[in-house]
Amino acid sequence: MPRNTFETSAAGAAPTPGGGSALSRRRFLTGVAGLGTLAVSGCVSTQQAAVPAASAPVKKAPPPVVDSNALAMYGPLPNEKFPIAAIDLTKVPSRYYRRQVDYVTEEPVGTLVVDTDNFYLYLVQPDGKAMRYGVGLGRAGFTWAGRGRIGWKQEWPKWTPPDEMIARQPNLAQWGADRGGMPPGLENPLGARALYVFQGKVDTLYRVHGTPEYWTIGKAVSSGCVRLMNQDIIDLYERVPSQSPILVLGDPTQPHSHEVAGGSASQAAG
Repeated sequence: MPRNTFETSAAGAAPTPGGGSALSRRRFLTGVAGLGTLAVSGCVSTQQAAVPAASAPVKKAPPPVVDSNALAMYGPLPNEKFPIAAIDLTKVPSRYYRRQVDYVTEEPVGTLVVDTDNFYLYLVQPDGKAMRYGVGLGRAGFTWAGRGRIGWKQEWPKWTPPDEMIARQPNLAQWGADRGGMPPGLENPLGARALYVFQGKVDTLYRVHGTPEYWTIGKAVSSGCVRLMNQDIIDLYERVPSQSPILVLGDPTQPHSHEVAGGSASQAAG
C-alpha cells in the first residue's frame, strides 16, 4: 500500500502532501503576488524616479582671432554723416578683408576690375600691385560684363528701385522714382557711397556700392550689383576719381587679368 511522503522544510512547519511546507508555499504565493504588483507598477515607478543623466558641458569654439590691422580698417566711423558702427569681422571670412596683392593685368593703373567668379574687386596700382576688396553680388551683378567708366560718384546716395524690382516686390513702390527714391541712411541698400557705371553717355544701371549687410560679402544675394562693406566702399571712393575705367570680367574677348597665386599680400588700413 503506497505511503504519502512528507518533507519538513522548517522546524514547526506543517507538512503538506507532495513535499514542502504550508509556510513555504505561503511565502512562495506571497512572493508571486508581490512580483505581480511590481510588474504592474514598475513602468510608472521607473518613469517617476528616472533622473536624466547629466549631459557633458558643451565647449564653445573660441572666436576667430582677428588681427589689429583688420580691426583698425573695419572699426567705427563716428564722423560720417550717418555714423557707421564697427563691423563684426567674425561674420566675414578673412579672405575678403581689404588688402594689397600682386596682380597681373594689361589694364592701366587706376582701372577697376570686377572678378565675379571669385567675389573680388581689384583697383590696379603701379608695380604689379592691386588693392583687392571682397564683394557680394546680386542678380544684376552677374548680368552685365564688359567695359565702362565711373560716370558719377555719390556720397550717401538715394536708392531708387527699378520698375522690374518693384514688380517683384510691390512693397518697394514707396521708394519708386515717382516718389523720389529712398533717402540716404544706414538702411539704404546703396550704403555710404556709390559708383555709377556708364558706357558712353548711357547709364548701364550697374553700381559699385556699399552695403549695411556686410555678412553678405563673398555671397550671391537676391538683388543689387557689386556691394562692398561700407568701410571698403569709403576707402575705394577716395582712391577712384570720376571717369575711371572699369572692367567687369566675363567677356571672353577682353584681356585676362588675375591675381598672382601665392604672391605677397598685405592688409591696408587706409
